[in-house]
Amino acid sequence: MLRYLEVVEESVVKLKPQEIEIQNIDHLGIVAGIIDSIGIVEIINELIGVEKDEKVNAGQVVKAMIINGLGFVSKPLYMFPEYFETIACEHLIGTGVKPEYLNDDKLGRVMDKLFIKGLDTIFFIIAVKAAQKFGVSLSTSHLDSSSIPVHGQYNTSLPEVIFENQKIGNNQELEEIAVKSPKEITITYGYSRDHRPDLKQFIIEMICSGDGDIPIFLKLASGNQADSSCFGQIAVEYHKQLEVNSLMVADSALYTESNLKMMSDLQWLCRVPLSIKAAKSLISTIPESEFIDSTIPGYKLVSKTENYAGIEQRWLVVQSQERRESDLRKLTQKITKAESKAVLDLKKLSQERFACEADAIKALSKLSTQFKYLDFPVDKKP
Repeated sequence: MLRYLEVVEESVVKLKPQEIEIQNIDHLGIVAGIIDSIGIVEIINELIGVEKDEKVNAGQVVKAMIINGLGFVSKPLYMFPEYFETIACEHLIGTGVKPEYLNDDKLGRVMDKLFIKGLDTIFFIIAVKAAQKFGVSLSTSHLDSSSIPVHGQYNTSLPEVIFENQKIGNNQELEEIAVKSPKEITITYGYSRDHRPDLKQFIIEMICSGDGDIPIFLKLASGNQADSSCFGQIAVEYHKQLEVNSLMVADSALYTESNLKMMSDLQWLCRVPLSIKAAKSLISTIPESEFIDSTIPGYKLVSKTENYAGIEQRWLVVQSQERRESDLRKLTQKITKAESKAVLDLKKLSQERFACEADAIKALSKLSTQFKYLDFPVDKKP
């Protein structure tokens, strides 16, 4: 051991100052390590391809963009070389990769190729690989969407340069690429979940794993797209790519006749909207005696077999005692407020004179339509 230390010490002493280079990686070594363990570089290169004699491949460019995005101080595309001059570029990205190779032209060409291949497909493949690598269960999946408001003006078509920059043989191949590539979305006004109807927006449709809420599927959509019009297709597309019988969980937007027929071979779970007549009738007519206590204190439930859209289903009606008491308190407050207003309105109406009994009854009937919880009996006096 002593001899070994002497050899190491001797070799260190012989090093000249210009031969020692200190480079900073901060926390980015962990990020690069996770990227390598998932195999993101190899996945991108397999999907996009590697050009002959290129100094940095597409997978390494994507790795560089991830590292830049997860750095403490991210830089815009044109400043990528300057950013990677401050850290250990070769150590993090790959042997032989110099900062000047990561220029905005190279990044732009790679991003065009990623778009043409389909960002949702690429994201899905990487996410599934990550889930498998780290043991994330995909037995259940949760589907939902979010609206992202934006400022400014936006084009409604894709720049032609995206397709013109691709290395192709003839115009026919260019047309085939344009047809197969993802279509542009429209950034426009729509239902805003951020309560900003004054801003244009786009939609992010996402499916996360039930185990850990890890994003597995992600797709962008136009700002005015309704969830009910696309959730069924998304669920079918997801299961087709996943090749695993995962239980799809979503909100009531999934529950439409067309979506259910589309998902006839899938397992799904969602809330039945009360806009369905059968659901509204069931909760208003089901006897209290049919409810049984659940394993969760304060909740009761009853199971019913129903048929909707030609598909037999199990509906679970859940009753919350706490919610019921809260609703009754709110209802009592509404009735009390309505009674106070009704007294004032009736007093005002009683001071009016009518030509006949029919006119008085008509005026009273018109007034009664304003009060949902009150009844106005007519007492005739001689």
